[in-house]
Amino acid sequence: MGSVRFILAFLGTLLLAPQAAPTSAAAADIGVVLDHARLIRLPERVATIVIGNPLIADAAVQSGGLMVVTGKGYGTTNIIALDRSGAVLMEKTIEVVGPREELMVVYRGAVRETYSCSPVCEPRIMPGDGDKFFDGIIGQSTNRSGLAAGNAPAKSDK
Repeated sequence: MGSVRFILAFLGTLLLAPQAAPTSAAAADIGVVLDHARLIRLPERVATIVIGNPLIADAAVQSGGLMVVTGKGYGTTNIIALDRSGAVLMEKTIEVVGPREELMVVYRGAVRETYSCSPVCEPRIMPGDGDKFFDGIIGQSTNRSGLAAGNAPAKSDK
């Protein structure tokens, strides 16, 4: 009977013991916020950079052994750096996450609109927003950029 108590006590200790946080083999090496950039130091002799899914992240090599990684869409992808002979110098996982600022999401039926509210709410296009809202904000931004560059505004469909 004593050994049964010991086994039950041992099992109870295992069940009640704090569990270590699971480690994920897919944990991101590089974290980037959507629409933000991050500087990463490259290994020496890098000749080629390969991004697994350029819809999630983009990379641009800069002088001084730096690379700029930009978050383009939500999700996880990988990046591989190769030397001139094709040897892998670096392979990392990139995870792009949502913005950390205050966002407000408005649903008009099933159509979503996103606003950045820091402190005044302004439209902010995000993947998943409704087409009409998304396209309208893109059109305004394109016209504004064109005007700043001295170009005539684009014609409206209206």
